Amino acid sequence: MRTDTGQVFKLEDYRPSDYLIPKTELTFSLSKEATRVTTVLTIERRKGVDAGTALALDGDELKLVGVSIDGKALGAADYSATPDQLTVFAPPQSFQLTIETEVDPSTNSTLMGLYRSSNVYCTQCEAEGFRRITYFLDRPDILSVYTVRIEADRTEAPLLLSNGNPVQHGNLGEGRHFAVWHDPFPKPSYLFALVAGSLGKVADEFTTLSGRKVELGIYVEHGKEALAGYAMDALKRSMKWDEEKFGREYDLDVFNIVAVSDFNMGAMENKGLNIFNDKYVLADEQTATDADFANIEAIIAHEYFHNWTGNRITCRDWFQLCLKEGLTVYRDHEFSADQRSRPVKRIAEVRTLRAHQFPEDQGPLAHPVRPRRYREINNFYTATVYEKGSEVVRMIRTILGTEVFRAGMDLYFERHDGEAATIDDFLKVFEDVSGRDLSQFALWYHQAGTPNVTVSSSYDQSARAFTLEIEQSLAPTPSESRKRLMHIPLAFGLVGADGKDLPYDGVEGATVENSVIHLRKRHQSVRFTGIAERPVLSLNRGFSAPITLSLEQKPEDLIFLAGNDRDAFSRWQAFNTLLTDALISGFRNILGGKQPEFGEHLQGLAGRIAADTSLEPAFRALALTLPGESDIARDIGKGIDPDAILAARHACASTIAAANEQGFRYLYEELRDSEPFQPDADGAGRRALRNVLLDYLALLPGGADLAASHFDNATNMTDRAAALTVLAQRHSDSAQADKALKHFEKQYSTDALVMDKWFIIQAGVPGPRALETVRALTEHPAFSIGNPNRVRALIGTFAGANQTGFHRADGESYRFFADIVLKVEKRNPQVAARLATAMRSWRSLEPVRQDKARDALVSILKQEKLSADLKDIVERTLA
Repeated sequence: MRTDTGQVFKLEDYRPSDYLIPKTELTFSLSKEATRVTTVLTIERRKGVDAGTALALDGDELKLVGVSIDGKALGAADYSATPDQLTVFAPPQSFQLTIETEVDPSTNSTLMGLYRSSNVYCTQCEAEGFRRITYFLDRPDILSVYTVRIEADRTEAPLLLSNGNPVQHGNLGEGRHFAVWHDPFPKPSYLFALVAGSLGKVADEFTTLSGRKVELGIYVEHGKEALAGYAMDALKRSMKWDEEKFGREYDLDVFNIVAVSDFNMGAMENKGLNIFNDKYVLADEQTATDADFANIEAIIAHEYFHNWTGNRITCRDWFQLCLKEGLTVYRDHEFSADQRSRPVKRIAEVRTLRAHQFPEDQGPLAHPVRPRRYREINNFYTATVYEKGSEVVRMIRTILGTEVFRAGMDLYFERHDGEAATIDDFLKVFEDVSGRDLSQFALWYHQAGTPNVTVSSSYDQSARAFTLEIEQSLAPTPSESRKRLMHIPLAFGLVGADGKDLPYDGVEGATVENSVIHLRKRHQSVRFTGIAERPVLSLNRGFSAPITLSLEQKPEDLIFLAGNDRDAFSRWQAFNTLLTDALISGFRNILGGKQPEFGEHLQGLAGRIAADTSLEPAFRALALTLPGESDIARDIGKGIDPDAILAARHACASTIAAANEQGFRYLYEELRDSEPFQPDADGAGRRALRNVLLDYLALLPGGADLAASHFDNATNMTDRAAALTVLAQRHSDSAQADKALKHFEKQYSTDALVMDKWFIIQAGVPGPRALETVRALTEHPAFSIGNPNRVRALIGTFAGANQTGFHRADGESYRFFADIVLKVEKRNPQVAARLATAMRSWRSLEPVRQDKARDALVSILKQEKLSADLKDIVERTLA
């Protein structure tokens, strides 16, 4: 476990390496406890670097066996070696450096470098795992052509995979065999991959736009091949889409995916050999929900799209991480929008952004999309880099238009193919194709925080003019007390009484292009002339900018927009705003000792939205889903009492259910599946709406019986898991809930991924008793503290999604959580650090809970020899 060195890496300190490694040859002699790695590096001193400059290579807990230059073993005076660094003194101008190291895959519980998972050898090298395999210049701007030879016992590992194309294989005698792989495309070390073991294969092929045939393989545990069919279909659709939308053709003869059960991340885009958490590969209707199918589709696409945005063009340094991740998230969002429903997908994206990235921006872990400093790079694989990074790319498209944006992407691929690029390189191509200055817009990459835009409006009937007063602000964030003004693109519509956008003769005070207001100053007065009637303002349509919006708007205007706005996102946003306002009001009433009240307009609007067949079922499901407890807490801001929020939410849902019982029951029955299960957008949307209605109806008399019947009659995991969730969360003390939980456990006890759903459902049951449930489940045979999926399912859900259970007033949950985090850290510091981010919003709690949360964080920090990953998160959270 790498402990904290205190070193801070800064963007301004970047400089090119003294040496280059144009060619890397690796030979692995695989063994469970003592794998021997022989590395032959072709090294060149960079032009202009002084002769005699030492070569310092990165390592991490390595055991050095031998080192030589051009075939001659180095003497003790020629080099120095520690487990974390190999330094060669005064090497020649160009030479071959041969390094022999020994690693133990079986005891590598960090899941970084080379490790074994379910008897399969596997690697994970992003961000800095390659240095756990051999000494290397382990940084993204060192691009090398790799040739890899793998030797192993044929019985233990009949399958030998690495990056690139297969070039040779054969027998070695004594039951051992070998395979050689060559990747002709230079890549950084973090994209290296190796997999060896015994796995089943699903094979297919894809013919590229130019007519080349590519062999496709998805490797899974034996017996699970039938569960990889949807992933293969998603891969082929991704390949075709990238050709059509971005002109990107695949470039190797093979493309392989391997699914493993122990993995720190969702998946990894290693060139030609993607390694996946099996959660995002394996699926059928009996074991996976509609959400699982959608995630598999998106993540398969994301990792494939990295072939160009991340692999062919990679990052110069880790400060540019968003260059590959934010851009590729944007691409996978567009793919999913084209495959499914664009409006529904957009709403889902914004809900994710607000749930995960907005709290990050508003708390102690805030950082720019392109960070300027870090202590541990693993802690910057964040919602800001990924989700906000995607939003910034989307804003470029909004500002420039679809055609110019595509021209900029084409130039980016042409200009930087085969390079390690920067955010500045990326922005420059769009400036060059558009002729625009994007220097102010670039602040979206350089400044942390979520801008707030305040808007008021007035209509002058006699002048036929509509005026907006718009002001932007950005609150201080850690290390950034003074903020500069942003370029914020605000898509808008001026909606008339008939629901159509009103035309206008002219506009004064701001640049308006293609129904987008370009806000560049602190305050702008925007005046529209020739407006025939008072419009209802629809602003930030499609969530054109990732901002918080303080808009002076009457409830009747929001009701009108919720029923009439042609922009589906804004229509959803209007109703969501009404719900949020009502829930916050109910929360304050409860704190004041009053009963929460919810107006009839809210109940009626919910009923009309549910019954409106002109709207997609998936849209209606999202609209009827109440804002989550964490969403309400975020909008309240300070002095959070989770119990009061839960009570307000329960009261609101009960009021809507009672007012719409007849309509909801009729629609619930009408949506009953009569066709075979299909994991497509239409089927998923119908199931989503029916299950939202079930959640409401479960609050009425007979609700437990209805949910139990739904569970018993479910023909797919989507409905089964939804019913179990309703029973566990709405009727946790009922015999029906107990029976369903036991039945589910018995039926799926041998399927780890399905048992994760069982853990998630129980970890999310609200109330103070959740702690006892979660504590008991850590002793369940299906739970393993060494498996990231199990830990995320049980502990991650409890800390991240169960507001009342985790934030118990007595602080016991915080103490339990701190103990678990420290236990996880002993095996896997990266997973422990990500768990700890659940405490990032502790300062928003009411004072008693604040104190207890802080005590728990301090108790973690007091431990000796904390890993760099965990110490970094906890110190920044407390700062």
